[in-house]
Amino acid sequence: MSKELVSALDQLEKEKGVKKEVVIDALEAALSSAYKRNFDQAQNVEVNFDEKTGSIHVYAVKKVVDKVEDQRLEVSLEEALTINKGYELGDEIKFEVTPKNFGRIAAQTAKQVITQRVREAERETVYDKYSKYQDELVTAEVERQDSRFVYMNLGQVEAVMAKNDQMPNETYRPQDKLKVYVTNVENSSKGPQIFVSRTAPGMLKRLFEQEVPEIYDGTVEIVSIAREAGDRAKVAVRSNSTDVDPVGTSVGPRGTRVQTIVNELGGENMDIVQWDENPADYIANALNPADVVDVIFKDGDDRSCTVVVPDDQLSLAIGKRGQNARLAARLTGYKIDIKSESEMNGNDEDDSDENDSDDSISNEEENEE
Repeated sequence: MSKELVSALDQLEKEKGVKKEVVIDALEAALSSAYKRNFDQAQNVEVNFDEKTGSIHVYAVKKVVDKVEDQRLEVSLEEALTINKGYELGDEIKFEVTPKNFGRIAAQTAKQVITQRVREAERETVYDKYSKYQDELVTAEVERQDSRFVYMNLGQVEAVMAKNDQMPNETYRPQDKLKVYVTNVENSSKGPQIFVSRTAPGMLKRLFEQEVPEIYDGTVEIVSIAREAGDRAKVAVRSNSTDVDPVGTSVGPRGTRVQTIVNELGGENMDIVQWDENPADYIANALNPADVVDVIFKDGDDRSCTVVVPDDQLSLAIGKRGQNARLAARLTGYKIDIKSESEMNGNDEDDSDENDSDDSISNEEENEE
């Protein structure tokens, strides 16, 4: 058994990367507990495993005292001096107490410890691998679904996709293969827990990086994303080169690049808008496809503004159920109050003192939703 154990430890270190010293420390601690449990001993015990021969020895550790009160834990100075003249009060002496039949217990314990360490090493390997994929796209295969999660196979491990990470316009069936975005990797007691999403804004960013080389290499930069997954998204881009049009580059020839992303997301509409360092221009761009006449910032509040649009563009600027204005507000970080030209021209002082109208969209309102 001893040679077999040493060989097993060597193989474990070579194949699984588990250090022999780590297993030996765990084995010695487990054998100490096993000795106390199986032989009904309460003394201070140490177990020594010889990593060269594989032999195991159990020692009772006793403290040298002047007067012995507990023979399991103490030894008199007089007795200690018969062992070695150099012992003094307070020293500790080890007495071998290895039981004759301890080999069987040691073998069982060693098997349990090694099995546990192998399992932990495999978990750690999987965790190390997939933690590198956090905030990245991976391809997964749907396995099953319940009321809480869609369970997906990533190869070595199972990932879960919660309700709020599932696209409202998609149905997931076993063996479906699709791209998902890794939002979190946790190393729990049950093993690595991997959470994925189809609705996270980060997924949209990674899809653009895959389809648009200029975004991947940094020539064009995605500044902000506002998304209502499965329905519509707005993406603000800017160019780090004066020779590259960020919007046209992102859309691609005849819209081929953005269409690939739309198809991947089941028809989710995309508005690619140009970021601008001038807040008024940026807000106007964000309200695309509506035309903007003016952007007026409110005194004392640099994060709120009133946007004036032509009368016939009011509904377009607000969007269906306020979606266009809501996404523009989230994209830019501004609270946006949209008014038509006639509404602005007809406002009197009483109107200007009123609270924000129903057309006012802000990040705070969106968060409440």
